[in-house]
Amino acid sequence: MTARELLAAGLETLHQNDPQAVDKLLAFSDLLLEKNKVMNLTAVTDPMEVVTRHFLDCAPLAPYAAGKDVVDVGCGAGFPGVPLAILTDARVTLLDALGKRIRFLQEVIDALPLGNAQAVHARAEEFGHREAFDLAVSRAVAKLNVLAELSMPLVKPGGYFIAMKAVGSDEEIEQAQKAITLLGGRLERVEDYDVPMADGRRSRLVIVKKVKETPKKYPRRFQKIASDPL
Repeated sequence: MTARELLAAGLETLHQNDPQAVDKLLAFSDLLLEKNKVMNLTAVTDPMEVVTRHFLDCAPLAPYAAGKDVVDVGCGAGFPGVPLAILTDARVTLLDALGKRIRFLQEVIDALPLGNAQAVHARAEEFGHREAFDLAVSRAVAKLNVLAELSMPLVKPGGYFIAMKAVGSDEEIEQAQKAITLLGGRLERVEDYDVPMADGRRSRLVIVKKVKETPKKYPRRFQKIASDPL
């Protein structure tokens, strides 16, 4: 099976069967693996594993993002934000503090092209755009209590913060409950799912609803967030 066949089959199981999306995801994979030769973007260097461990791992988020203003906090090499911009009509802001990552993602946006995505070089806690997004997403950037303080101030009341986590993250979720509440959120549910075409690999979405405004004192400076998490 080729990477194209694997990706198409995996997306089909999620009822996502747009051939143009397959083309763009594979073009993104090519750009990612080429740039990865000179820059540390991902530990995944096999095209088949890019499909399963990145694209099909992120694709189940697509229904939550469709039609929304989305910010990918600490987007790294572009996950899950770039797949969401390819698979949906979401308006995606790719936010990262490392300039060379953002320069790479701007190259991706220009090359594919992705008219519904923008790459922004900024720290999340200094970004501004307070309560401007319908959805904040983040994938394995930091512990959930830290992620919540970086992400939830960006979300409108009534919107959502969704963190992609490992299935064994129950203790981390429990430890973040206080932070989520302080920041104006409510843990709505934890959704575990089988990653398509990935031999039984499972991932987790931690789904938090923003039920009220985040107090103005949050987010704090990152040094304080890291040294004294909520």
